[in-house]
Amino acid sequence: MANNTELMGKVEGIIEQIRPYLQNDGGDIRLINITEDNTVNVELLGACGSCPHSTMTLKNGVEQAVIKALPEIKSVEAINI
Repeated sequence: MANNTELMGKVEGIIEQIRPYLQNDGGDIRLINITEDNTVNVELLGACGSCPHSTMTLKNGVEQAVIKALPEIKSVEAINI
């Protein structure tokens, strides 16, 4: 699992770079986990949790940034906790 821990740290670093943009609109994002098939699960918080554009933000913003930096990531998915 050391590899997953390293990957989690890298993904968290990318999320930290994106977070200010989400917070400017009253939202936030939290990394939940990375599955065995390299799907990143996140929770959208605040305004992002209820925004009708959250799927577009997630796929066109967060997912693209993560996959660009870490091509081994398959996708980024929002989960409701």
